[in-house]
Amino acid sequence: MDFNVGLFEVLLLVSALVAMLVRRLHMPYSVGLVIAGIALSFLASSRFPVIPLNEDFIYNVLLPPLIFEAAFHMRWGEIRRDFVVVQTLAIVGVLVSAGVTAMGMHYLLHWEWISGLLFGMLIAATDPVSVLASFREARVAGRFRHLMEAESLFNDGTAAAGFRVVLAFVGGAHVHPLDVLRISGIVLLGSVLCGLLIGNVVLSLLHRTDDHLVEIAFAMIAAYGSFLLAENLHLSGVLATLVAGLVMGTRNAVNPMTKRGREAVENVLEYAVFSANSFIFLFIGIQQAQREYETVWASIGIAVVIVMLARAVAVYPCCMLFSRTSLRIDVRHQHILFWGGMRGALALALAMGLPPGVPRREEIVTVSFAVVAFSIFVQGTTMTVLLRRLRIV
Repeated sequence: MDFNVGLFEVLLLVSALVAMLVRRLHMPYSVGLVIAGIALSFLASSRFPVIPLNEDFIYNVLLPPLIFEAAFHMRWGEIRRDFVVVQTLAIVGVLVSAGVTAMGMHYLLHWEWISGLLFGMLIAATDPVSVLASFREARVAGRFRHLMEAESLFNDGTAAAGFRVVLAFVGGAHVHPLDVLRISGIVLLGSVLCGLLIGNVVLSLLHRTDDHLVEIAFAMIAAYGSFLLAENLHLSGVLATLVAGLVMGTRNAVNPMTKRGREAVENVLEYAVFSANSFIFLFIGIQQAQREYETVWASIGIAVVIVMLARAVAVYPCCMLFSRTSLRIDVRHQHILFWGGMRGALALALAMGLPPGVPRREEIVTVSFAVVAFSIFVQGTTMTVLLRRLRIV
């Protein structure tokens, strides 16, 4: 992949300026970046003939630190109580959401079943970056914030693994349900083992150093090593990196990471996430300006409604299962779980990585970009208002 250093510097400068501006305007950072990307595309199209942020760059370079950082900061002790709820939302919820989306796309837009299933699985992957930013701004804390973070993280892992399974059958004429279970088990178990292997190997090496720079290097090796190992084995890199991040982020009495090393790793990861999100949302804006939507407006409108309905069908019934237990989720929080199911980097990377032979590939990519844009501009901008309306802050 060719990479223009000058373009990289310009995008980084734009990201920094947007970050300063949106703070003054009290606007979500992701919204500001997408607008900046659209403006860049219109104002300087002749200067940016090639945008190097393709699906490989997003998926293999920008995605691992996003997943790893979220898992690294997850407090296992704080989510252990809600682990059953998290897994129900992240597994059952994702499968229900993907199924409802696939049925809607098949019966309402007459998509082929395989196209509907692929779209349903990739769009079920939520990206709560903007929502969690709103939570931080509004100072939302406590159980619900941890629940939201954990659900979104495991949600991504399940959706990415499920997408792999569906993609494995694109060329198959006849698929037996036992084949689905077998491949699903291999992908899930194999990805978890990759994450555990890399995470624990890196932890054992950390015992041998107290150099914070070496600790930073090991953390990045864990993030990218787990991802690339799983991907090369045709497993889920997202799920492997998630597990490696949980292993590396464990805080206990025999923690091999020094205090200075942990602080340094957290600072580097924070900057990596800032940079990755900046490039991704700028790329979304640039692509939005360059895509042709005229012929698919009706499909986009219907797809947005289907995706939102699928999220509702996934969230509310799953939460209802715990309504008479100590794990019950307040109805107000259920509304935030529903509206906060935003789509972002993972959905786009999966869509753009679809092989050429997939039916309606270009339409899937275009509709995915439109759904992500709806998430950013509608859900992202109204999140803080909804939090205040529901008196959560």
